[in-house]
Amino acid sequence: MALYYRRLLISALLVLTIVSVNADGEDSDDEVTVETIEDNYQSPKIDSKSIYLAEHFDDVTAFKKKWIKSEAKKQGVDENIAKYDGKWEVQSPSRRILKNDLGLVLTTEAKHAAISALLDRPFEFKEKPLIVQYEVTMQEGQNCGGAYIKLLSRGMNTKADLRQFHDQTPYTIMFGPDKCGNDNKLHFIFRHVNPKNGTIEEKHSKKPTQRLDDIYKDKEPHLYTLIVRPDNTFTILVDNKEANAGSLLEDFTPPVNPPEEIDDPDDKKPEDWDEREKIVDPTATKPADWDEDAPAQIVDPNAVKPDGWLEDEPETIPDPDAKKPSDWDEEMDGEWEAPLVDNPACAAAAGCGPWSAPTVPNPNYKGPWRAPLVANPNYRGRWAPRRVRNPHYFRDDAPFRMTPVHAVGFELWSMSPMLLFDNVIITDDERVAEEWAKQSYAIKRAKLTSDSESLVERVLKYSGENPWVYGVVIVGSFVIVGFVAYMCCMPKTDTDSITKKTDAVVEDDPQQSEGEVEVEGESPEGEAEGEGGSTARRSKTGLEGHVEPEEKTPHVDTEGAGDGQRKRKPRKE
Repeated sequence: MALYYRRLLISALLVLTIVSVNADGEDSDDEVTVETIEDNYQSPKIDSKSIYLAEHFDDVTAFKKKWIKSEAKKQGVDENIAKYDGKWEVQSPSRRILKNDLGLVLTTEAKHAAISALLDRPFEFKEKPLIVQYEVTMQEGQNCGGAYIKLLSRGMNTKADLRQFHDQTPYTIMFGPDKCGNDNKLHFIFRHVNPKNGTIEEKHSKKPTQRLDDIYKDKEPHLYTLIVRPDNTFTILVDNKEANAGSLLEDFTPPVNPPEEIDDPDDKKPEDWDEREKIVDPTATKPADWDEDAPAQIVDPNAVKPDGWLEDEPETIPDPDAKKPSDWDEEMDGEWEAPLVDNPACAAAAGCGPWSAPTVPNPNYKGPWRAPLVANPNYRGRWAPRRVRNPHYFRDDAPFRMTPVHAVGFELWSMSPMLLFDNVIITDDERVAEEWAKQSYAIKRAKLTSDSESLVERVLKYSGENPWVYGVVIVGSFVIVGFVAYMCCMPKTDTDSITKKTDAVVEDDPQQSEGEVEVEGESPEGEAEGEGGSTARRSKTGLEGHVEPEEKTPHVDTEGAGDGQRKRKPRKE
């Protein structure tokens, strides 16, 4: 039976091993597929009339023709740091994910940097949505600085204009991550033109609904997508998951439309306007018996000294056992005095020393007198200026109709170098942006996921694709549990009796003569065949002329025994 279970256990383990090997092999096939994708990676490409700009930065020659580095100077700062001298390079990521995949990298830190490119054609905010999408990899994390993109307004129409791109260059939308210290932001700012007077004001979206701390420190690529629709709604996605959404009319600060009424700036509060709801009662007077000088506490007049109080005994006395140190110098140390200890005479007494009565609250104490408050007969309520129509009021029900976009660029300052930008696309079709991401960002994420999967994750993934594995695992588990249970509960062989009759050296039998020896009976072969074995003791001297009776030794059924039974031998004197 034990042999049967042992073979069953071995079979189960072999099956589980095969499953694990298959899982590894299947996952290896997946890795080969991913490697094939990597080796055969091609820059994303979409032939669509809905694209206004699609840049993957994989073609260095095309990049140099299209993208223009700024030669301007930042306004309002010291001349030494005003120049846009940050360095931009097209290069492979520090952590290569896909072969031949390049990105635009801001290699320097603590320097102003700006670079931009004209759209293939201007984007007009009319009947189609605007979708802005790009990737950012903070290859060394981000301590302080932005990684946002700017959609430059009409007026940036030539490459010469782009060479003067700086922080005050008009833009229509600014979108993307920004961080400094613990302040993590995901900007969506649009510049709104006042239809009444033509002034421009920045509108900032509400904060994202989820925390985005990891994007600044995990050093992995992240996909940022902004969708602005003609119905004035917007959605922001991070890695294809919604991070913010709302309305251009309701979820921006300051709001697009000003209030219809405002406080009259010329209205002033009258001098006699009384806002006091209660006043001190002018008719109240202090009662004649009100003693403001009465103390809050007085000596208890009913207190008496407890019996047994020892007024003549001090609470402490000099320690009678203390002795002046032998090295005490009275000229230097002064007169020696024994340290004080508790007076033993006070231990059983109610108290020692001068007795004084305790204090209690004074029943006549009233404190300082104050006149009560009464309702103010002249109270007129809180004053507020009257409301008047806002002379700057307007109603813009279509803030989506923003200033047309002619170019796109990055104008940044960062304390962390090696910011990588990739796969920028401007389109009016959400499906085009999704397809662009599938050909670029999705492949990167799949490769990163494949590289980071552990053996356990691979087996679980294989099992999910092949449900029969669960059945094998369950059967194997039952076999293992059954084997363990059998080994724990199987009957034990009476090894003690075997030891006593076959192995141990014991006292000589009193009836056995000194010359008595053992003679082997049946052969081990006969014992193995089940015929049994015995030994007979015979007298070598023959003096008494008889043969000792046979002493049977129990047969031990030991599976696989090949050396026969061991017999007791006489102890030699």
